[in-house]
Amino acid sequence: MLSDKAPIIPPAWHSAKLRGIMPRNPMKHANQVSNVKTPAPPELAELRPGQSVELLKALHILTRDGRMNQDSRRKLKQVYHLIQFIEPLLREVIADRGSAQVADIGAGKSYLGFILYDLFFKTHDNASRIYGIEARHELVEKSVVLARELGFTRMSFLNANAASAVADAQLPAQLDLVTALHACDTATDDAIRFALARKARYIVLAPCCQAEVAAVLRKHKGAALGDTMTEVWRHPLHTREFGSHLTNVLRCLQLEAHGYQVNVTELVGWEHSLKNELIIASFRDLPRARPAKRLHELLENFGLKELHERFAAP
Repeated sequence: MLSDKAPIIPPAWHSAKLRGIMPRNPMKHANQVSNVKTPAPPELAELRPGQSVELLKALHILTRDGRMNQDSRRKLKQVYHLIQFIEPLLREVIADRGSAQVADIGAGKSYLGFILYDLFFKTHDNASRIYGIEARHELVEKSVVLARELGFTRMSFLNANAASAVADAQLPAQLDLVTALHACDTATDDAIRFALARKARYIVLAPCCQAEVAAVLRKHKGAALGDTMTEVWRHPLHTREFGSHLTNVLRCLQLEAHGYQVNVTELVGWEHSLKNELIIASFRDLPRARPAKRLHELLENFGLKELHERFAAP
């Protein structure tokens, strides 16, 4: 005879225990699971020793859980490489003068300034200071707040562009190093003019898009077609590329015409950025006549007379 009582179904964990799946002490097993440490994100292994993770999160290079996307990784790599070139120059200045005054032109969100402070200036307790110069007011305000929160007391921010900052009394009369990372088009030229006016000992530039020279070449193309050399830049793509290259050649000659020794190298591999040229100028009070003459000749030969003021030499 069948019983009218409902069959008793054991709890799921009890059934599992009968099958040998669950441990005899479920609470002990739960505690063991909770004590297992979550492995650190692999991106943290890419950071420099002693680098502030919280800073990189505040700059949105790292996510809240310590992750980093490809764009952020590329950006951080460029900053690391630039700092590798800047650090030896700063060590030389500090050895000579006891401190270093640095200006970052077109600072943007001040990735370079903050990371340079974190990796270098934080360990040098002296009168060194970084000045971030940026035209966008909202970015300057955010940088001021972040520097205060981090205790980066030797960072200052100026709401200005390089052209207007030339005569700004808030900046020291002489700067030891001026840098501009991917300042677009003529902003790099403004950074050069600013650095020359402030008698910078070192100038470190990673130029970005350069359109002005290409535009002038294009404007005078018809008159220049009789010259065989025009074939170098006759096609529109070549005009853009050659104009960019010629711009940096003129910048180097301009710096040499002001007594600087100039070196040109790659910032990072081409897979990280197509804007990859790095110009490092060190003031050595070198002879100026020859580079000034060649600068003038190039401007004349390529029909760029109207840019004499842009690439002014003494």
